[in-house]
Amino acid sequence: MTNDGRDDFDFLIGEWTVQHRRLNERLAGCQDWTEFTGRSQTAKILSGLGNLEDNYLDLPGGGYCAVALRSFDAAQNHWSIWWLDGRSPSELDKPVVGQFKGDVGEFYAEDTLEGRKIQIRFLWKKRGPNDAQWEQAFRESGTQDWETNWTMVFHRIR
Repeated sequence: MTNDGRDDFDFLIGEWTVQHRRLNERLAGCQDWTEFTGRSQTAKILSGLGNLEDNYLDLPGGGYCAVALRSFDAAQNHWSIWWLDGRSPSELDKPVVGQFKGDVGEFYAEDTLEGRKIQIRFLWKKRGPNDAQWEQAFRESGTQDWETNWTMVFHRIR
């Protein structure tokens, strides 16, 4: 068995309920959050070098579907993660790229938000066989402080 990181997301394989907490406005000094539930199901693809996470987000005002696509680059020893939102089905987000160190994975990308250059950070935290946590944070390029704007707590169904 190769221990190069290709199994890092195996903890997420299965079906989950998800507690979402999303900041109402990003990088605007907002302190108001919206909380809602969701479901997800993750399966391996690419002979184990990737996985696909199918999501339903029960956002107040209307639910929607989305997909996270992850692939492992064994030569570079890192994961790339893309997000496809069912409300904009022809727009694949820029991938965040990174790896796990122990039970925490850190993944980064550069992007823009309302014309401003930003950096994006995803943190994945393994919290045991039946629980996991993801969080997304942004910061304006050239600044030091990250603003967490979305968290998801996963509880295994099976």
